[in-house]
Amino acid sequence: MKGNFLTNEHGKVLDIEGGKDWEGQQCIAWNKHGGLNQQFDIVYEDEWPDEPKKNELNEKFGMVVDRSFYIVSQLPGRRYLDMVGNDFVIKTRNGRTSQQWYFHQPSLTIRSRTNNQSWDIVSNGGSNNIRITSTNSKWWQLFKYEAEHFVNMWNKKALDVSGGKDVEGQKV
Repeated sequence: MKGNFLTNEHGKVLDIEGGKDWEGQQCIAWNKHGGLNQQFDIVYEDEWPDEPKKNELNEKFGMVVDRSFYIVSQLPGRRYLDMVGNDFVIKTRNGRTSQQWYFHQPSLTIRSRTNNQSWDIVSNGGSNNIRITSTNSKWWQLFKYEAEHFVNMWNKKALDVSGGKDVEGQKV
């Protein structure tokens, strides 16, 4: 059943508080207004699609599960996304795990092969800077790959080489 309202005996419907599509957001009973935060699908267990497994494509995120990959800049130097400390930079390919990434299906995050930590927009998504940090699967850690861009699922910010400068060690 798609896009239905779940109503109690007093006419109140299940409502995602504030209409905020955040992990862990509270649900409440509220007057029906027809918003998307009040519409739910019912999927029976035997109809639930299987989660993608290792080496299968997660279509929503555009990446293969748990398969190592490199991210190569399209700037003329074709440098690789690399991790220096917790920061992202572009560097010449060096074969280190600091340049290897993978999509982790259980957390829906992109992780480093160096320390298994996730991409993160600094200040809980309130910054333009990106780093690597402990996984929490909040919206500021959810990225998808679409049309040759890595884009945050919530605010649509894309991975960007600072200033468009194609130099060794340039911040991302």
